[in-house]
Amino acid sequence: MELFWTLVFFAFATSITPGPNNIMIMSSGVNYGVQRSLPHMAGIQLGFLLMLLAVGAGAGLVLQQQPMLHTAIKLLGSVYLLYLAWKIATARPQQIETGSSKPLSFIQALAFQWVNAKAWVMITGAIAAFTSLQGVYWQQLALIALVFLLVGLPCTGSWLLFGAALKRLLTAPTHRQWFNRTMGALLALSVLPPLWQALSAL
Repeated sequence: MELFWTLVFFAFATSITPGPNNIMIMSSGVNYGVQRSLPHMAGIQLGFLLMLLAVGAGAGLVLQQQPMLHTAIKLLGSVYLLYLAWKIATARPQQIETGSSKPLSFIQALAFQWVNAKAWVMITGAIAAFTSLQGVYWQQLALIALVFLLVGLPCTGSWLLFGAALKRLLTAPTHRQWFNRTMGALLALSVLPPLWQALSAL
């Protein structure tokens, strides 16, 4: 039971803290509102769970044996994150209001987890810390997945709701544009550590 609550606290601490997913979902809340951002949030949750189960089933071991493949994923992820950061920073309120700018889709958010450096750290850390040879591995993995689902959903949802609340305050187009630039810059900064690590491995 003590290990279970440690897992809950680990899932909460890693899910509630700022990262690419939370920055993007908050930005989506500000620009598109809760309802239009729900597919994005659902993609985050399901994508993370599928990635956790896949890594637990052996995908992580394959990447350890093929370090260049892991480096390629990091590089692609960093480039894609920089692209998303640019999209957020340059999003204009007029484009959003007219529908020419759209939130991240369910599939895009689901696929994004595989190139999200924070998701890799969370998943590998959870599997390493909360599985043991003394227990049934698949039961342990299922418990980790369940806890991250139950904890991660309200954590991500709180960032979305916070963004939607900010939308009411950022009524002036210039205020929202500065907000988007700030979020784009923060997202770009979050890319630098994994990008540097990937480039150093080449």
